[in-house]
Amino acid sequence: MATVAASKEAATGTQSVERALAVLSSFSQERPQLRISEIVEMTGLGQSTVSRLVGAMLGLGFISVDERSGLYTAGPQVVTLAAVALNQSPAHQAGRQVAQSLACELGLGVNLAERRGTRLFYLAHFEGSEAPRSATMIGQGGPLHATGLGKALLSDLPDAGLRELLGPGPLPAYTVNTITDVASLSAELATVRTRGYAVENEELALRRACVAAPIRDRSGSVVAALSISGPMSAIRLPERAESLAMRAIERADQISSDLGFIASRS
Repeated sequence: MATVAASKEAATGTQSVERALAVLSSFSQERPQLRISEIVEMTGLGQSTVSRLVGAMLGLGFISVDERSGLYTAGPQVVTLAAVALNQSPAHQAGRQVAQSLACELGLGVNLAERRGTRLFYLAHFEGSEAPRSATMIGQGGPLHATGLGKALLSDLPDAGLRELLGPGPLPAYTVNTITDVASLSAELATVRTRGYAVENEELALRRACVAAPIRDRSGSVVAALSISGPMSAIRLPERAESLAMRAIERADQISSDLGFIASRS
């Protein structure tokens, strides 16, 4: 009887954790503020369950509420835990200051990212004076096939691995310039490997572009990438692509060296 009771208690505890995480995961960049009714709709949980969980997380600081509007959002404790997790990333530790300095030098945006499954995950993001943003990219995700960072992250995957990861296609289109065919993406990645950097030319968003270079660890595997990005008016890709790429490669190599990568001299 004791064993059965313990199993039921464990199952109940697991369910409670899953429900609480479902509530917390309802908040996103697209929907940062929600009402209880919206959380109910998004999670499929009952209103009384959602109200109880939100109340508990309010007390713990994982959710905050705007008293005037009645809208809920992720709380400060989420930021605290996110910082703890982010600071454990070797690529973030090795690359944060490098990226910040480069953004100051160029006046453009500089980003660090790693691959999480089929998407990229931003580890660091610094705005330059010519590439301001009103919100941070840190912690957000993005498509691999439509970004310079993503192409750099995919650059050491063989064709079979690329197809296994992304499927047969077609891939989602974000602009008329997005590569949606896996075979075409594979050809693009071959170019990235040859020249050492990737280019994104209005493929994720119109009037924006970037160049990116892969970052490798001690084993030689691509574990992260660094990009220089900004609006077309500031980055002036047609005339500056090569010079910006050399800066990206130089700084990515610096980070790779700090991660223990030793480039072949052959």
